[in-house]
Amino acid sequence: MRGARHKKSSSTVQTGEGSLAMVQAELDVIPLNTAPIVSSYNDKIRPLLDAVDKLRNLMVMDEGIQLPTIVVVGDQSSGKSSVLESLAGISLPRGQGICTRVPLIMRLQHHSSPQPEFSLEYSGRVDRTDEENIAEDIVKATSSIAGGGKGISNTPLTLLVKKNGVPDLTMVDLPGITRVPVHGQPENIYDQIKDMIMEYIKPEESIILNVLSATVDFTTCESIRMSQSVDKTGERTLAVVTKVDKAPEGLIEKVTGDDVNIGLGYVCVRNWIGDETYEEAGAMAHELFQTHPLLSKIDKSIVGIPVLAHKLVHIQANSIAKNLPDIVKKINDRLNFCIMELNKMPKSLSSVAEAMTAFMQIIGLAKESLRKILLRGEFEEYAEDNRMHCTARLILEENKGISLPNFLPRNAFHIILQRKVNGISSIPIAFVEQVWSYIEEAVISVLMRNSENYYQLQLSARRAGHNLMAKMKERSIKWMLELVEMEKLTDYTCDADYVSEWNKLMASIGEVEVGVLKKYPHVLAQAYDLKMRMTAYWKVVLRRFVDFMALHLQLSVFNLVNKEMEAEIVNELMGPYGGGIERMLEESPAVAVKREKLNKSIKKLRDSKEVVAKIMDSIITYGD
Repeated sequence: MRGARHKKSSSTVQTGEGSLAMVQAELDVIPLNTAPIVSSYNDKIRPLLDAVDKLRNLMVMDEGIQLPTIVVVGDQSSGKSSVLESLAGISLPRGQGICTRVPLIMRLQHHSSPQPEFSLEYSGRVDRTDEENIAEDIVKATSSIAGGGKGISNTPLTLLVKKNGVPDLTMVDLPGITRVPVHGQPENIYDQIKDMIMEYIKPEESIILNVLSATVDFTTCESIRMSQSVDKTGERTLAVVTKVDKAPEGLIEKVTGDDVNIGLGYVCVRNWIGDETYEEAGAMAHELFQTHPLLSKIDKSIVGIPVLAHKLVHIQANSIAKNLPDIVKKINDRLNFCIMELNKMPKSLSSVAEAMTAFMQIIGLAKESLRKILLRGEFEEYAEDNRMHCTARLILEENKGISLPNFLPRNAFHIILQRKVNGISSIPIAFVEQVWSYIEEAVISVLMRNSENYYQLQLSARRAGHNLMAKMKERSIKWMLELVEMEKLTDYTCDADYVSEWNKLMASIGEVEVGVLKKYPHVLAQAYDLKMRMTAYWKVVLRRFVDFMALHLQLSVFNLVNKEMEAEIVNELMGPYGGGIERMLEESPAVAVKREKLNKSIKKLRDSKEVVAKIMDSIITYGD
């Protein structure tokens, strides 16, 4: 049934948007002088706000899903605390320096019972408090989060206020902006506060409540500069002007001229002073805006805490209604992505049999990859990685000329042959080393790629790969040295091409460097014959080197891929340092962390999906 509900909600988002619009239309007709903002109005907005608060508690924003949020910012001593106290009807911490040192999430809920309820949520705990001790308990909770000094922390503290008559609002109060650190504060306190504020106000879903003191030039306020940097047109910024009784002159011009682009308008308020009760403060503010010679001229639609409360609730409702369908979509998209990523991960191994099966699959895949690369020359698995494409080539250059000493032809031929073989003996050995270096890189790369999800196997495979390559290289070099010695030992061939090549050369006209042989004209013919025989035979030697090396390397690579690699890995895995096949049951730290993170995200997103499904269902029902 739960799945059916989710499906219904997802398929009726458009209908939900229409119902949300109906809610917005009803909110538009609420009179501005309604105070407190309760009854049917709260009945409409409370479910929406509860849903957003639940998503916030689930920390869905960690998944990159932004929530509609009223963010309270202001320069230090701008009167932020007084505004929030007036909205919540409670006392907040006061004092010199920064009073708010962590993001304070204030959840205000109208409570029909005359007995208010207060609680603080932080670090996985919920502490009850009361009106008399709330300020002190906030200080204690802040010290628990940010330490006992004067530094700040980005870890939030949630204050839940359930009280008769308060508006249904959720706001995030951030530290006041200060440029000069006081004793006990870090030197970069301004940068820390700025970074925190920017993190909260940058998302398009955020509504910025900018608290400005009437005593300052708005254009010089740091909070204005910050909000303008992310909201140039001011379409999501509301300004509340405090301390109006301290600087009434020119205030009308400030709030009507709007030199700083406050798109959502201004609200002028009187600060809550001293030991005034909630009711007394409201009465004093009302009288001030009614009787003051300057302040009384300000339009009543932009003065007083009740007007501010209404505007905030109205703006908040519009923002939630506007963003909720998109939030539903983002939750679904993110959930599907996390499930897909989890399904891509290897199955968590729970038995030796499963580990053995996985091991055999990995070896099989690695062997097939190496057959393609090393034996068949197919590189589609590594099309973009040129290092995996075999480009090694053997180049043996023939000597261009031969100087013949005055020896008998048979001995002369053999000695010249030995010198020529010695002259090129380093080339095939260097080539063999080059080939095995390439093969080692390819083998290790393939093994690492296929065993990347099994940390312990990867360690054993890497050790086995390096050990095996060292053995194979040593074996090939030894074989090449023997081949060189064989060629130096005697001149021998059954290759018929030797005779035909010699005859062809003898029939052509050639030149021999005679040097001292001018003194011995009777050996000139033999010298020419010797050169032609050496030239013909040397071609045989070079072909033999190339053929034998190719055959040897192909056989070696064939045995490597089909027999020796698997045996070496098994020996390494089962040896004293491998720990046995059971070690494969241990995931690599990176894989374990990723799996845990994905599982947590999936649970969080499923819970979030349940929350939004319920609210969308209720909105659709309301619309019907």
